[in-house]
Amino acid sequence: MNNQLKYTIGLVIYPDMTQLDITGPHQVFSSMPNTRVLLLWKSLEPVVSNGGLTILPTTTFDECPQLDVLCVPGGVFGTVQMMEDAEVLAFLQEQGKIAQYVTAVCTGSLILAAAGLLRGYRAATHWAFREQLALMGAQVSTERVVIDGNRVTGGGITAGIDFALTIAGILYGENTAKLTELILEYNPSPPFGVGSPEKAGAELMEAFKNAGAALIEASGAASKRAASKLFSLP
Repeated sequence: MNNQLKYTIGLVIYPDMTQLDITGPHQVFSSMPNTRVLLLWKSLEPVVSNGGLTILPTTTFDECPQLDVLCVPGGVFGTVQMMEDAEVLAFLQEQGKIAQYVTAVCTGSLILAAAGLLRGYRAATHWAFREQLALMGAQVSTERVVIDGNRVTGGGITAGIDFALTIAGILYGENTAKLTELILEYNPSPPFGVGSPEKAGAELMEAFKNAGAALIEASGAASKRAASKLFSLP
């Protein structure tokens, strides 16, 4: 059996991230043959997600090797902070120059965009943040997974599994990705079928707007500041 390392995939983690944005893809990627999956942060200190799940980084930004796939998850107010974190943005910019694929799930796309890595590219994000993504120069798509050159992005949260299986198909071929999908019994059947604005109805949408108002406002302000910096560059 050939156990030679073929791909190195780096998943950026950060405080107040949405853990499923990373743990879903991690489950898929860690099933791939000859693949090293790294959890990346500034230090090796535990990182607490927005739901309280604690995740241990495996590699720091400074020690990170050249990546084949760079992936950024979304989050709640942690995403807003990362959009303006100079160290995070610099790391993404450096790895983005050399990675075969530069990717994100959910509002992780906003962080990539703030780093200037989605300007002119078609991209997806959580449906509630599409206008903000457009502010930073991305061509926003409503697809669940979007491939544009070496940029691959997924929609909100649960789309991370679709996204990861798509990456698996790109790297290892359709048969390997199909087998992984079967092993994971990835066969969604939502009990209520209201997981998109088109299906939710007015009452649920109003409830979402009320619950998410502060986050959307903060994220919108950060997106405008990022756009101002991006478009002031030559």
